[in-house]
Amino acid sequence: MKIKLEALLIKPITICLGFAVLSFFAFSCGEDVMSVPTDINLSITIQGANEDNPNGDGTGHISCMTTAKNAVRYAYSFDGGDLLESPDGNLDYTFQKQGINSYSVLVFAYSSSGESINKTQFVEVLNENATSTLVFADEFEIDGALDSQKWTLETNPPNNGSWWNGEEQHYTDRIDNAYISDGTLKIVAKKEQYSFAGSTKSYTSARLNSKFKFTYGRIDVRAKLPSGKGTWPAIWTLGSNITTIGWPSCGEIDILEHWGHNPTKVSSAIHTLACSGVTNCQEAKIGEKTVNDYNTAFHVYSVNWTSESIGFYIDNQLLYSYNPSTKTNENWPFYQDQFILLNVAMGGSWFNIDPDFIESTMEIDYVRVYQ
Repeated sequence: MKIKLEALLIKPITICLGFAVLSFFAFSCGEDVMSVPTDINLSITIQGANEDNPNGDGTGHISCMTTAKNAVRYAYSFDGGDLLESPDGNLDYTFQKQGINSYSVLVFAYSSSGESINKTQFVEVLNENATSTLVFADEFEIDGALDSQKWTLETNPPNNGSWWNGEEQHYTDRIDNAYISDGTLKIVAKKEQYSFAGSTKSYTSARLNSKFKFTYGRIDVRAKLPSGKGTWPAIWTLGSNITTIGWPSCGEIDILEHWGHNPTKVSSAIHTLACSGVTNCQEAKIGEKTVNDYNTAFHVYSVNWTSESIGFYIDNQLLYSYNPSTKTNENWPFYQDQFILLNVAMGGSWFNIDPDFIESTMEIDYVRVYQ
């Protein structure tokens, strides 16, 4: 009886375990199948392409749209380049090579579990505006002070001993706030008492103005941004006639602005007499992009400025273009020389500085202008 009883006990246990194992494998296999994206579709639109101009309008610009079942995010590689993330599958890109060229567009679709599928298409695109001549550059390769043949350190505050916008820093010409080391320019914002021009501020930093002035071209600045609530780094241009006609009549092109209190957002903008800031701006807007590694990785912030439009880019991805349908001196002062500015401000009238802030640095690998 004892042997029979054990047999009876073992049998149902074996059956139950078998059912559990089968159920587990069935459930797991079903989950794996569902987690892999399927039915990937890639659509590429070449800007300005038509029957007469199948390769586009000469801007080199394309728009990509990808969909896939079970996909939660996407990433693109253009002609073998780095992967560029796209949460919704939409991404604009501009190819820079002169003439008509064939390029590969590779896109990955990812599921929530990280599984992926991919698709590649080839596209022939015309770029007639590709910049090919380097007309100004600073690679910041010699340690020490800045090249005084290329840059001026602006220190005189224009607003009764202060700078505009409620900023709380003094800009200095000290090597403590701007210097070159290990192949990059460092602009350092510091918490320290500093008196200048009849006023005392609690922070110091640096503001560089290029001596190079130009009309039209592409500006590329490869930079890693500072961090900390209260920092306000900027890469921008101003009209060289600002001393005669003032701001914003001279025109301002904000290639990059970043605010430490909203750390993962970088933005670009246009300021003119017709549109200064974001109030009552019919044809201009603030171009924003999320850059999560803004302070740990270098990114290339660019503007392509022509007689017809101004395009803003991050890592060759078009954010937006400013192109008023009817150009006037009020909305398009951008037919005269501009110069480049690099600076890190501290604080503003609409945001505060972290009381524990000590210092932070914007690093710039290079500044290049092509025409």
